[in-house]
Amino acid sequence: MTRKILTYATAAATVLTLLAGCDSGGSSDTAAPAPSTAQTSATPDAPSTAPTTTPPSVPPTTTPPTTAPPTKPAAPKPQKLKVGAKGAKVTALQERLTELGYWNGKADGNFGSVTQQAVYALQKAAGLGRDGVVGPKTQKALDQGVRPKAKSTSGHIVEINLARQLLMLVDDGQVTQVFNTATGSNQHYEFEGNTYLAVTPRGHFTVSRQIDGQRDGPLGPLWRPKYFNGGIAVHGAPSIPPYPASHGCARLSNSAINWIWANNKMPLKTKVWVY
Repeated sequence: MTRKILTYATAAATVLTLLAGCDSGGSSDTAAPAPSTAQTSATPDAPSTAPTTTPPSVPPTTTPPTTAPPTKPAAPKPQKLKVGAKGAKVTALQERLTELGYWNGKADGNFGSVTQQAVYALQKAAGLGRDGVVGPKTQKALDQGVRPKAKSTSGHIVEINLARQLLMLVDDGQVTQVFNTATGSNQHYEFEGNTYLAVTPRGHFTVSRQIDGQRDGPLGPLWRPKYFNGGIAVHGAPSIPPYPASHGCARLSNSAINWIWANNKMPLKTKVWVY
């Protein structure tokens, strides 16, 4: 009996289901469209934004500290050669002076008074300051081969240049030896109550007498004088400054006048030109 009641209930449920499908107004043989299974791109509620990434931190550019360029060490000053210097540089100086005709004895590497006299003569010929020291300007004159010029053109002549204070031995117009000399100072001096002018007269003269030794004259000693104009002579003296300083004679160093005597460079009758 119970099984029958369940059968009737099942049948009734089926009828109700069919009646419900008619209420939709659709044909009973047309099934309702199934929702599309194709996925569509859904529009997001908010615009999509790319994630903001912070660039890696870059250290700030730093300007290197300004440093001054290295200072070049100052060039050492050229070494000057003067009285008292010794060595190979002095020997080279002496040889160069001899080569140019500036008499300075034998090259021995010792810068003494004889070498100083030759440096005076070079400086006079070059128109430089006369300090007897070989600095840059004097060295340049040496390098350039500065030599004085003669006025005579023939014969063996002793020329005394008053402006340059040089005594030169000249052979056929060529200067062979140059000496530092000191002639008349052009200053007034007193002698036996009279006033005289210390001057070396200009002109052409001839060696007329000589004394091979010292003569103690009224104005002072003269070493091995060679007279060419009355009492005016070329003679040796212990001090020959690079400027006019005599009473009228042409002074040379004792070494220089000894060399002139030893080599017969100023015999009697030698012509002497003073200008």
